[in-house]
Amino acid sequence: MEEPTVVDQDEALTAVEVAEEVVAPIEAVDLPKSEVIPVTSANKAETAPTSDGYSESDVFAWANNLVQFKDELKIDLFFFNKNGVVYKTNLVPDLKKQLEPLFIDEILEYVLEGADNGLIVRGFEDAEKEDNVLQRTQLNKVEKAQEVLNWLKTQEQEIELFNEEEHDIKRMKGIIARVGHQQMPKRFYVIKQLPQSQVMKGSAGWMIRDGKIVTFDADAALRIPPDNQLLILDQDMYVFSEAKLKSLFGYDAKMASIAEQKVREIEENFKLSFGEGDSIQSLIKGKAKIIKKLQKLDPEMVKQDQLLDHAEEMGIEMMTDDSGAIIIMDGKDMDKFVNLLNDDYMESPMTGIRYEVLSKRELKPPSEEDGVVPASPFAEK
Repeated sequence: MEEPTVVDQDEALTAVEVAEEVVAPIEAVDLPKSEVIPVTSANKAETAPTSDGYSESDVFAWANNLVQFKDELKIDLFFFNKNGVVYKTNLVPDLKKQLEPLFIDEILEYVLEGADNGLIVRGFEDAEKEDNVLQRTQLNKVEKAQEVLNWLKTQEQEIELFNEEEHDIKRMKGIIARVGHQQMPKRFYVIKQLPQSQVMKGSAGWMIRDGKIVTFDADAALRIPPDNQLLILDQDMYVFSEAKLKSLFGYDAKMASIAEQKVREIEENFKLSFGEGDSIQSLIKGKAKIIKKLQKLDPEMVKQDQLLDHAEEMGIEMMTDDSGAIIIMDGKDMDKFVNLLNDDYMESPMTGIRYEVLSKRELKPPSEEDGVVPASPFAEK
């Protein structure tokens, strides 16, 4: 086995840097009896599963139960790159004692103090971010995050050990801490971004030792961000930083939640027929352009017959089944349907050429505040 890439903490940026100030011990808080779960059922504070198998987790009960285990946790670290490929890390024993303060303590403190101060957990679709609100989304909605975690859950035997010469720390996008305990039936995950500004390659660095500037003699150095970013409990992702969620996994929660609402409105106003296993959600997943259009359109402005008539006028093929439902066979049909709904096809009255409009701005009549429109200099006198 290869020796791990480790940076001497006395020589440069530490491989994993934590704050040096003394932190008061984290203690459990008194929760209402209905919210406290037995220690033997740690991490199982969930509501009954919904029809699609989703069970809502309870971050407050999870934090309360975790306090007693926090000094005995088993924490494994993994890197992942922008393509979602995951790599194991090999840490020296001295570094392992830094993992719990760096990945666990701040989250526990935030949640437990929040429980005392009225912190509310709220889904992205419910309202905008506010003070004293922790936002949450279902993991299955963040496709790229789910792909990364699948490496750890189903393909761990295929994960390579990170090697600086082969994999390059500069290519790593984030770091995952997988956390477990023998009395916790379910492991949880803490994810942080690795900012490139916090990564230094050995060939480009100097360091100071004994009052002298000397060559940096390690392969690389990195500093793990101390802030809370993402926590995954079973089927839920708790988002402490919405910006990090977007930059790590390309998921704009606000955009996605608005799109969900528009999908419901479309389903209420149009009869659509899909192939087996397909739906509006599955066909727009990962298509930022279409999702952005869905946010802006009003599905009630156009009726189904109007949409089909306009498609025929524009030469856009949209088929219907025997019941009159619009057939959506694949992603291309879905794109055409959304474009029609968004009035993105037009025919020039001058040339007769048909266009797909990529950007448009509604023309509005001039208001009185705009003043009198000046007469044309070419008008007849």
